[in-house]
Amino acid sequence: MTTSRQQTIENLNTSYDQLEQLMARLSPSDWDVQSLCPDWTVRGVVTHLASVEHALDGWLPTEDDNAPPFDRVGPWTSQADAMSTEELVAATTEIFASRRELLATTTDEQFATASMTPVGPGTYHRFMDVRVFDFWVHERDITTPLGWDTSDGGPVAERSLDEVDMSMGYIVGKKIGLPDGMGIAFEVTGPITRSIYAKVDGRAARVEALDDPDVTVTADAVAFVQLACGRVDPQQMIDAGRISWTGDATWGEKAARNLAFTM
Repeated sequence: MTTSRQQTIENLNTSYDQLEQLMARLSPSDWDVQSLCPDWTVRGVVTHLASVEHALDGWLPTEDDNAPPFDRVGPWTSQADAMSTEELVAATTEIFASRRELLATTTDEQFATASMTPVGPGTYHRFMDVRVFDFWVHERDITTPLGWDTSDGGPVAERSLDEVDMSMGYIVGKKIGLPDGMGIAFEVTGPITRSIYAKVDGRAARVEALDDPDVTVTADAVAFVQLACGRVDPQQMIDAGRISWTGDATWGEKAARNLAFTM
């Protein structure tokens, strides 16, 4: 589940493009709509994404200093809160343009440099892949309550699903609590498709194949990731038929209701 430096940069550029296109569509009242994040309106989500990119702009980790300058987030957020909507859009677009320029000049060595990331110690490359995931999820934090369709296929969506896929051992073992000896399959359906398997053998772990899973959970890709991020009500997804299960009914339902591993 690794990407090349160039693919990660392309994914980030796509993420910037999509948010810029989304901002252009927002009416004055849309900015005040409650997002899927309890603490943020649509404007708050945009401000959050821009503030983190502002903090990262001009920064690359070094061997001596690999802590991202997140102390820049708060002051910029305060500035953004005082901006008009037009000013916020312009500032966000300017930040993205500067980030594009920085990323275009990076090397494989810089991407491989150790860095703290939102998911723990890693590399700058890992950090940027997490940013792709954040953008994908936050875009839908905006579009879902607005009732807007999104383009949910392609490399950015695949990368976002990777983040859930890589956490499957934790989800199955700690969140779902599948018992020892049992195996589970997750069938992710369009617009991106993937079969994800996990088995509990002393501890839960993702496995490459599972001949006879005790339970199979099926969900569309957006519902699957949003459930894993704790963004949507499992009951609503069950009632809408966007997540279902076969096999062991008790553990199928428990899996559908307990996918959330991050917020």
